[in-house]
Formats: sequence, structure tokens, C-alpha cells
Amino acid sequence: MQLTTEHEELRRVIRRFIDAEINPYVEQWERDQLFPAHEVFKKMGALGLLGITKPVKFGGLGLDYSYGAILDETTAYINCGGVPMATGVQTDMATPALARLGSDELRREFLAPSIAGELVACVGVSEPGAGSDVAAIATRARRQGGDYVIDGTKMWITNGTQADWMCMLANTSDGPPHRNKSLLCVPLKEGGKRAPGVTVARKLRKLGMHSSDTAEIHFEDVRVPARNLIGEEGRGFIYQMVQFQEERMYAALNAATACQRTIEATIDYTRQRQAFGRPVLDNQVIHFRLAELMTEVEALRALVWQAVEVYVQGGDCTKLASMAKLKAGRLVREVNDACLQYWGGMGYMEETPVSRSFRDGRLLSIGGGTDEMMLGIIAKYLGILPGKPR
Repeated sequence: MQLTTEHEELRRVIRRFIDAEINPYVEQWERDQLFPAHEVFKKMGALGLLGITKPVKFGGLGLDYSYGAILDETTAYINCGGVPMATGVQTDMATPALARLGSDELRREFLAPSIAGELVACVGVSEPGAGSDVAAIATRARRQGGDYVIDGTKMWITNGTQADWMCMLANTSDGPPHRNKSLLCVPLKEGGKRAPGVTVARKLRKLGMHSSDTAEIHFEDVRVPARNLIGEEGRGFIYQMVQFQEERMYAALNAATACQRTIEATIDYTRQRQAFGRPVLDNQVIHFRLAELMTEVEALRALVWQAVEVYVQGGDCTKLASMAKLKAGRLVREVNDACLQYWGGMGYMEETPVSRSFRDGRLLSIGGGTDEMMLGIIAKYLGILPGKPR
């Protein structure tokens, strides 16, 4: 895809913001296992960075997804994985369906303040018994008069301890599992306090992504107005599948830049590190391997930008986005493992960036659809999934 001077200027704005407002504080946020989402998002909102692709009517910039892709790529210059992931939830995971399908009233209440950074959003799909198998979710939202009454538990919720509202997928009928689900905007706070019936059961401790808060959230007789429904009742599964495509492109775009940064840092380190009287980088097995890995990064970048182009043109990018997500998850693991090895003992120390990349990057093959789910989607599109018509 041909990028313009406007794309590159947006990238420069994001880089300047990261250097001034995020990276100086990342080490403390990692130690705290929390970053101040409201404070950071408010600053991002003032620059228009949380609504790049969202309607102008609700405070967005109204640009096509290629500009959002620039944000997704460039947040990988943040010196951790947690803050970019939390930002991706706000822009690419919790709000796309609302922006496209929500009523004006609903978009004024939830989308506009999320674009401004006044509200922190999260997405509620996964549950203790339903991760990749989205059709198996058990959370129910039963209709009572003018309300939905929600009961259930959502698990692994990024931004969960700080979020003001959730884009929730819930069962709204007893019909077939792919046609009984709906998307709802569910307030998690009222007047600065927990909404009645909403409980953050626990803040989860994770292998990586330490600066991003992740929660298990319980819902018991939580009432939300029926007008909080996004789009049509019973079409939530379809809406969420479409919403997943932006999540998966975000993941691949961010991963390509993250891998590039890890390789570049490893080149710098192995050029300086001496072993047996010469720089470690001078060993052919190492500089050839790093050259090979950087080639793989560029291949990933080309693939995901092809998906972006299809999406911008209104086409179905599901196959390409799934391929890019699959490749990204595996390449991140390969790059981080290989590069950590070349850092030697220092690679095993928490003080070095490659160890954080190693921990943070492992999530990519799990979150947003596992590698195995991506393979199933790709096989379906290729017409080779057993039991599916060709």
C-alpha cells in the first residue's frame, strides 16, 4: 500500500508523543504493574489519536483504516507491550462495532468520550469456560421490560480494573449459539464507583504485559437499558467476528515493528559485545540469522499491509488478517527467542529489553484467537477444512 506524507506526519506525531509522555514512565509502570490509563488516554485523545478512524460527528478524524494502521505500527515504539495492547483495545477492539452500528445516542454516550480519552473501554468476550470458542460463552443478558439483566463472568479483560465501560458479547436468547448473541455497551462505573452488580473479582498476574491491568469481572443482576444494544439483537456473534479483524491486524502491525526493534537492539548489542577477541556479531551464524529474521519481518509487514488495503477498499480481509496474525504470533516467538540467545546471560536479566519482549510477546499466539484458531479459519477459506463444503 502506498503511504502518503500525511501517513508519515501522523507517525511523527505519535513518535513524539511516545518519547515525551510514555517511555519516560514505562519502567515505573512495569514495576507498578499498572499504567494510568485515564491520564494517558486523555492526552492521546487531545491529539486525536484515539479516534483516527472514527466518525467526525463523534470527535474522530474520519480517516480510513490505513491511518489507524499507522498508530498500530507505531505504538510498538513504546518500551513495553502492555501500553500498546491497552491502546489497541481502546481503538481497535472495543469501539469498531459501536462506531459502525451503534445508535447516535449510544455513540454520544460511549464512543465520543472514549475518543476523547475521558472513558476507558474494554471488550468482554472471553470467559473462564470460553476463550477461542466464542460460541460457548455463558454470560446471559435477558430482557426484562426496557432493560437487559446481565449475569455471568468475563475473564482476561484488558483494562479491566480501570475501564469505565465494556463492549460485551452476551447470550440474549436460547437460540442457536451463532444467532443468540448480542453486543451491548455495559457501564462498569457510575459516578466514579462500581456500577451495581459489577465486581472486579481479581486483578490477574501475568507472565508478561505487566503494565497492562487484566481482570476477572463478575456480573450479577446488572441492569442496562435496552437502548445499549449495538446494532440488531442476535447478530452479536457476526459483529464480533468482524470486530476481530481489526484486532488481528493491530496485532500483526504492532508485532512487525516490535520484532524489528528487537532485531535492531540485538545488532547493536552484539556489535559491542566481545567474545574471543571479536564482536559477537562477526560470527556468520549470528549475522546471517539476524538477516534472515529481518527478512521475515518485512514479509510479515507486506502481508498485513495487504490485509489493510483490502479492508480499506471494503473487501473481506479475514483470510489475510488471520494469516498475518498467525505469522505474527510465531515470528514474535522466533525473533525474541533467537535474539535473547545472542544477548547471552544479559538476555536473561529483567533489565534488558529483550527479556521483556520475550515475556510480552508470548501472548500474541494466544490472545485475539490462538494460532490453532487462525489455522482453522485459513483452512476454511482454502476449502480444506474437513466437513465443510468446498
